[in-house]
Amino acid sequence: MPENGRGSEASQGSQAPESFEAFAQASQRRLYRTAYLLCGDPDTARDLTQTTLAKLFQHWRRASAADHIEAYARTVLTRTYLAERRRRLRDLLAHSRPDTRSAPDHTDLRVTLMSALAGLPPRARAMVVLRYWEDQSVESVAELLKCSESTVKSQCSRSLAKLRAQLGEAHVYATGS
Repeated sequence: MPENGRGSEASQGSQAPESFEAFAQASQRRLYRTAYLLCGDPDTARDLTQTTLAKLFQHWRRASAADHIEAYARTVLTRTYLAERRRRLRDLLAHSRPDTRSAPDHTDLRVTLMSALAGLPPRARAMVVLRYWEDQSVESVAELLKCSESTVKSQCSRSLAKLRAQLGEAHVYATGS
């Protein structure tokens, strides 16, 4: 059977799910962390991670051929997040936005930061998370989000200014006990 080439195709087909499984096990935690930073909700982050892994599995042959599979997966995750946010925009406009509570005086910095990030528009939030949390270069964020480098720079600058204005002085939020 290997002589006609079908045996090698069958063995490649059986190897693809195993290599995907290994990739999914190794990168699921990282993808979840990025998803959580993007959406700010653990349940939504789990859904986003699973959707990303499902899309990667569906197109595993193309994904596994990528030079940097982690970057490819992060691109799929970010684009999936932005696409879902765009789909929900109509619902958000139709219904009143939930009342965002201000952070209590004794919250730790992480909770306060997540609340502040939630106040940013989805695309700006994605840029800030990718640029400063994931430590991506301006060029890679621009490529990932299919926009110009100057757009990334200006959006990040505006978003950081908004976060600074919202958070005020950092020492106010530090837990000194």
